[in-house]
Amino acid sequence: MTTARTEHGRGSDAAHEHHLPPEAAALDDETAGKVEALIEQEEGALNRYRGPLLWLTTILAIAMSLFHLYAAVDIVPTMYLRYIHVGFVLTLTFLMYPALRRFRHRLMPWDVLLAAAALYVLYYLVAGGDELTDRYIFPEPMDLMVGWMLIVLVLEATRRTTGPIMPGISIAFMLYAFFGNHLPAPWTHQGYDQVRLIPHLTITLDGIFGTAVDVSSSLIALFTIFGAVLQVTGAGRFFVDFSFALMGGKATSAGRTVVLSSFLLGGPSGSGVATTVTLGSVAWPMMKRVGYAPHDAGGMLAAGGLGAIISPPVLGAAAFLIAEFLQISYLQVIQMAIIPTCLYYASLLFMVELDQRRMGVDARADAERYSTESAGVLFRKYGFHLTSLVSIVGFLLWGYSATLSVVYASAVAAALSWLRRDCAMGPGKAVAALRDGSIQVLNVAATCACAGIIVGVVTLTGLGLKFSEIAISYAGGSLALTAVYTGLIVWVIGLAVPVTASYIISAVIAAPALIKLGVPDYAAHMFIFYYAVLSEVSPPTALSPFAAAAITGAGPYRTTLMAWKYTLPAFLLPFLFVTDPIGIGLLLQRSAGMTWGDVAWITALATFGLGLLAAAAQGFGLRPMAGWERWATAFAGILMIFPAAVDGLLEWASGLTIPAPHWVGIALGLILLAVQAMRPRAPAPG
Repeated sequence: MTTARTEHGRGSDAAHEHHLPPEAAALDDETAGKVEALIEQEEGALNRYRGPLLWLTTILAIAMSLFHLYAAVDIVPTMYLRYIHVGFVLTLTFLMYPALRRFRHRLMPWDVLLAAAALYVLYYLVAGGDELTDRYIFPEPMDLMVGWMLIVLVLEATRRTTGPIMPGISIAFMLYAFFGNHLPAPWTHQGYDQVRLIPHLTITLDGIFGTAVDVSSSLIALFTIFGAVLQVTGAGRFFVDFSFALMGGKATSAGRTVVLSSFLLGGPSGSGVATTVTLGSVAWPMMKRVGYAPHDAGGMLAAGGLGAIISPPVLGAAAFLIAEFLQISYLQVIQMAIIPTCLYYASLLFMVELDQRRMGVDARADAERYSTESAGVLFRKYGFHLTSLVSIVGFLLWGYSATLSVVYASAVAAALSWLRRDCAMGPGKAVAALRDGSIQVLNVAATCACAGIIVGVVTLTGLGLKFSEIAISYAGGSLALTAVYTGLIVWVIGLAVPVTASYIISAVIAAPALIKLGVPDYAAHMFIFYYAVLSEVSPPTALSPFAAAAITGAGPYRTTLMAWKYTLPAFLLPFLFVTDPIGIGLLLQRSAGMTWGDVAWITALATFGLGLLAAAAQGFGLRPMAGWERWATAFAGILMIFPAAVDGLLEWASGLTIPAPHWVGIALGLILLAVQAMRPRAPAPG
């Protein structure tokens, strides 16, 4: 029996009706509704208009996309680019996102008023020009009034798109700027009034129009257009179909296929929830047939979706911010992500293979196949979609800027789509891509603008340096313990806000502590980036596991715990970036005296260590493990992945050290494997 499929590049009625990715074609109406509600938690509840309002919002969205494409190929002054970008974002947000869910799909009078206020603020900023920026130290009363208007509009736009937590944090930071002089040391500062703070946040490049909005206006907007082009041309469907066919289209290979397709689909999309939904809609029925429990399958699907945020060439919006914060090229960020991404998927594959052995999957389920078309046939028909994985990198290597590279890659994807009639991006699909590209960037762009308030306060008050001194003091100067504190801080921040916001806040507050202890700035930022990504699998914002749970029917929090289990081995890896002198080799960066042999050595150690940690997490290696074996295996894996951290923490706690911890971990791991190999094999279940 062959599972019925929809035509390549076309979604089911349920997916269309609920405005889900067209690849999520196998979802029924009830499940599609649940998944849509979860996606709305990440992207906000969009208004769906008809008639003149649909035309108005479509024209505005297309105009926004065309403006950003024009700015990528021609010179637009920096300030004007950021002003116009924020103006478009605020105006469209108030038109597209309701103030409350009960007003959804209706344009209310206050929406019109706020959109008009956004346009007025945009006019005031653009008309003020250089004269406005020159007088930010001695602002006029109208400058302060417009500044307050801008702050309120940004806070409200962020509330509509991502919820109240991020605006609440921003307000708390503003209160700190106003009243920090009343706090005890070391948190105190001189205190600032509105004449000093408001222009700093709304006129200079250190506040709302700072680094985050710069990246949002120049890169993130273009990459969302690129993702929309791939979506309307059917690339997502091809990545899923090709992955299943490449693995034989068998139910018993569903786990391996999730790993492969999450990389192919997630790399260009950069969206964890969308990747989870797309994979879950087609992989869950097969995983169920071979014996996966709903929460196990949901955890694996969420872990695969999480890989989208750390996978080249897109890596989610935070990766563009890394390049801007560090003043390096985006190609260098991609380079630093290559080995960690491979290790993440290797860890996930270890978990999948151990699942297969632990459950003793039923090969009889292979009687039902996902597709009748072979990988070769699919490749001949739709293989041109794979250019989306390499075209951006190719243009970057050719010497083009990141902005031009993504524009040209979008053009290549659109042109190649005409190789197949069912994929061709005609006028209708072009309009959809330009419209969706702008609408999909609104929540991230609003978050970036709101984060600018936080960054502005931190730079004005010196909070980042104060915080680093406090963290180092509590850690007693220990790098390992400072890294643990930093990871916990980033994780806690990520519990409440999305990945982009979590990274921005942590980059300006927590990164200085690591850098002050001698960690290279790029390693510190990559460490923070990876822990910011944990917000995708951490309640209450664990949207990827919740989406997977809606598809599999499992409990959302149990699914979240399973997602933690699947991702835990790989998310211990970032400690290697900051605690081991040769650990930065995983980022393809070499310190003084380091060779490529050292890079290969640390990569091999990390791979073996992740395998041991995966076995400990599953409680199964060559054979089922006893409790003591799991703890011993986990300890061996930890010694191999970040021996310096373990040694440093042990010395800090007890004054003892472990000689040659790498080799101790290797020896212990080999001994444990040998013990398991000599144990009789247990009979297969069932």
